[in-house]
Amino acid sequence: MILFAIFGGVATGAVLGLFGSGGSIVTVPALMYLLHIDAKSSIAMGLGIVAITAAISSLDNWRRGNVNLKTAVLFASFGVFGTYGGTRLGIHAPVVLQLGLLALVMYTSAVRMLQVRPAGVLRVSLPPGAGVVHRLPPNLLRVGGAAVVVGVLTGMVGAGGGFLIVPALVLLADIPMKQAIGTSLAIVAVNAATGFAGYLGNIPIDFPIMTVFAAVAVAASFAGTRIAHRLSQEKLKRGFAVFLMVVATYIIVKNVIKIV
Repeated sequence: MILFAIFGGVATGAVLGLFGSGGSIVTVPALMYLLHIDAKSSIAMGLGIVAITAAISSLDNWRRGNVNLKTAVLFASFGVFGTYGGTRLGIHAPVVLQLGLLALVMYTSAVRMLQVRPAGVLRVSLPPGAGVVHRLPPNLLRVGGAAVVVGVLTGMVGAGGGFLIVPALVLLADIPMKQAIGTSLAIVAVNAATGFAGYLGNIPIDFPIMTVFAAVAVAASFAGTRIAHRLSQEKLKRGFAVFLMVVATYIIVKNVIKIV
């Protein structure tokens, strides 16, 4: 069982460090299918593992200048309310319904990332030779709304929400991809910790397994972060979108098989 926990921790940390998201999508199936832990407990433990891993990885990104603290605080401030509400729903919601909804949202996010255009930029018509580009400030209302939605999904599905946070930061807050990944990790840490706290006391938690899993995931996340810094912005965007589609397809297939 410990070996499976180590294997799952490596996968979780690598995905979080490389893409700034997706850790819970790897963690929850690993806990369920490798360690044979109950689905609800896997969701709760996944949030705890990702909270620890994302928090430490975000500190490394902050040291490298890839965390926008103001945006992280803004997003997390709205997100915690949605996350707590989501945990209340997640305790009773059917797992198949939760994962099906998650897969659909992941497909949508992947398509939007592949079609992303420069956001928040306004080109003003001026006399020849005086071309100026003005950047519009982020739409706080839309960012706040996105944070609440991400929070609800975090609580319901057990995902940190990075798969939605990264596109939201790129598309709504006009943040470069590499900085969006670092900022996402900080937000994921807050959201996941809130979700874990919401499940604590209501769902059984295997703390020894969670500790081993998280320790390995932290080490693997540093490797993923260093690889991410060597890739281009465009490669990261496309890689992130492909990753979402692959995992979403896997979730749907597993749900269909389970229903049949």
